[in-house]
Amino acid sequence: MNKYLYFLVAILLLSSCSQKKQEPLVVPWGVINDTVPERAENFDLRDIQTSGELILATVSGPDTYYDYHGKSLGTQYLICQRFADSLGCHLRVDVCRDSLELVHRLDSCEADLIAWPTPGHIEADRQKPDLAATLESWYRPHLIAEVKAEETAMLTTKKVRRRIFSPMLDAKGGIISHYDQLFMTYSREIRWDWRLLAAQCYQESTFDPKAVSFAGAKGLMQIMPGTADHLGLARSKLYEPEANIAAAVKYIAELERSFSDIREHFERTNFVLASYNGGAHHIRDAMALARRDGKNPHRWADVSPYVLKLASPQYYNDPIVKHGYMRGSETVDYVSRIRQRHAGYQGVKSPHMGFHSSKPRKADKRKNKYDI
Repeated sequence: MNKYLYFLVAILLLSSCSQKKQEPLVVPWGVINDTVPERAENFDLRDIQTSGELILATVSGPDTYYDYHGKSLGTQYLICQRFADSLGCHLRVDVCRDSLELVHRLDSCEADLIAWPTPGHIEADRQKPDLAATLESWYRPHLIAEVKAEETAMLTTKKVRRRIFSPMLDAKGGIISHYDQLFMTYSREIRWDWRLLAAQCYQESTFDPKAVSFAGAKGLMQIMPGTADHLGLARSKLYEPEANIAAAVKYIAELERSFSDIREHFERTNFVLASYNGGAHHIRDAMALARRDGKNPHRWADVSPYVLKLASPQYYNDPIVKHGYMRGSETVDYVSRIRQRHAGYQGVKSPHMGFHSSKPRKADKRKNKYDI
């Protein structure tokens, strides 16, 4: 009897193992059976188009890939984006530390395309012959000049579409803009001088509530749609002056908290302004470089030179830098211009509380030297 029982148990165990081997394997993209080859094998152009995603691996740099006000730029990236568009695919970018990591990505088939630091040097995964052949037939050398011209245009004359307003609406009446009352109301939340917020607004949009940047930033304070989502501002309200200013102040408050390690208020404000323009992650990289070189990482005069240096390969490729290349000259200029404009606005007296934001108040004939 025991002999038959052991035999029966053995049969059940073998049956269980057999069933276990035939169980489907659940993976992020669906269910596959053990008999089906792994996804990486024979995954070529048609499969990429079916998945809808083309993966690009590259390094950070002005000729490869970088983030600029929420807009992805770089000669290599823009060429690859055009190629992805021609395939009807979304382009996903994986930023690598250096060329050695790019070699690893290529050898291990972890990316569909590799964009090397040399303009025009784009290589397809060696295990995807259809993709490689399509890229070779699609690519034309003149694309380099085309995308460079496109990028230059975006970064200069087409950067922000806006109407130009005078620096001050009514200097004699102490009116900087139509929105002074809003600046005074919301600046209290971040303990800023309202005239500093006005100076920043002028730098962003010249007080044009309909201003739009090439990257898609909108309104008086140039809020990106993604940032609006994060702040809880409906995209339909991006052009509304009060909603836009309120969202900007909420974002500034977040930046203030993220730089709470900078105790001195004036200095912290410089870092907040720089981060509003260039991204807090880049500013933290510059601070790390300054600290490494024995400078004061909490002093803008010590850190701003490193913001400029993040445009140089010697610095943006440094292991201490976590977020790569940055167009730092614009950010340093941004902070400087706002500070200069604020200094000019500091002679402006606050309008009376009855002033309506949508209509300029005429200058009072009588002045009181004690008005503030």
